[in-house]
Amino acid sequence: MNKVAAPAASAVVFAYHNVGVRSLEVLLARGFDVRLVVTHEDDPGEGGWFASVAECARRYGIETVTPAQDELPDLAARLDTLRPDFLFSFYYRYMIPSVILETAVRGALNMHGSLLPHYRGRAPVNWAVLAGETETGASLHYMTSKPDAGDLVGQESVPILPNDTAAEVMAKVTVAGERLLWRLGPRLADDTAPRTPLDLKAGNYCGRRRPEDGRINWQRGAREIHNLVRAVAPPYPGAFTDLAEGRRLAVLGSHYRGEAARLSQPALYAENGRIYADCADSERFEVLKCALNDQPLTAASLSAIAGGEALLLGE
Repeated sequence: MNKVAAPAASAVVFAYHNVGVRSLEVLLARGFDVRLVVTHEDDPGEGGWFASVAECARRYGIETVTPAQDELPDLAARLDTLRPDFLFSFYYRYMIPSVILETAVRGALNMHGSLLPHYRGRAPVNWAVLAGETETGASLHYMTSKPDAGDLVGQESVPILPNDTAAEVMAKVTVAGERLLWRLGPRLADDTAPRTPLDLKAGNYCGRRRPEDGRINWQRGAREIHNLVRAVAPPYPGAFTDLAEGRRLAVLGSHYRGEAARLSQPALYAENGRIYADCADSERFEVLKCALNDQPLTAASLSAIAGGEALLLGE
C-alpha cells in the first residue's frame, strides 16, 4: 500500500525587505502552504534598494494584504478562519499584536538580524557595525508579546570585516537567514526543531536609529568614527558634521587602516589625490566618499575650497 504523504504545513507570512522575499521563497521551496502574505506598501522614497515582498507573493498567486498598524488586530478573525500551523515574521516593520500571534496553531516565529540575545530590538545590523563587532548573524525564534525574547530555534553567524558597511553586512545576514530557514523549516514542519529559552540578561536591547544619530563627534577616535560612518553609510542616511558658515559635510564612505594622523587636531585634507580625516586619538582614516552641502567633494575640490590647507573639524 502506498503511504499517503502528510499534508504540507500551512503558514501566514508577515514580511518586508530582501529578508522577507528570500525567506518567503525558502518556505515555498520547502513545501509550506503559504495562505496569506501580510506586508507593507512599497515605499518609493526608499529608492527601491531592496526587493518587493508584494511582487514576490503575486508571482506565486498568493493573496497579499497591506494593513496599517492600527488595522492589524482586525486580521485576527481572518487568521482564525485560516488556522495556519505557523505564523512567520521576516523583517515586518510593525509589532504583531498577541491576538494575531495566538492564531498560529503551532507557533509564531521571527527571523531577527543578530545573534540573540545580543542586539534585540531595532536596526540590529547597524548597531553591531557601530559597536565594532566582528560577528553577527540571523536568529530564528518564537515570538511573544515582548520583542525578540521568545525561545530560540537556531542561528547562523556571519563575519563583520573591519571595513564592511552595514549594507554589506545586511546582505550577508539575508543569506544567513535563508540558509537557517532552509535547514530548520523541515524540522519545524515535522516537529523536530529545537527550542531553547533565551537568557535575556546575557544580551542587550537597542532602540531605533534616527538620522541625527549620524552626527560625528570629532573628539572620538578614528576607528570609532569609521565604525559610525560604515554603520550609517548609504543607503542609510549617512554620517555628517557641520562646518563654519552653515556648511554640512556628509561622510559617506571610509576605510580604516590604523594609520597615524598627520596633524595635531581633527581635520580634513587632501593627500596624494585622496581625502583623509585626522582624529583626536592621533589616528586617521581615508574618506572614500563625501559631499559638501550635497555636492560631491573630491581631493581636488577640497584643496581648492581650503586653499591647499586642511579643514579643521569639531570646532
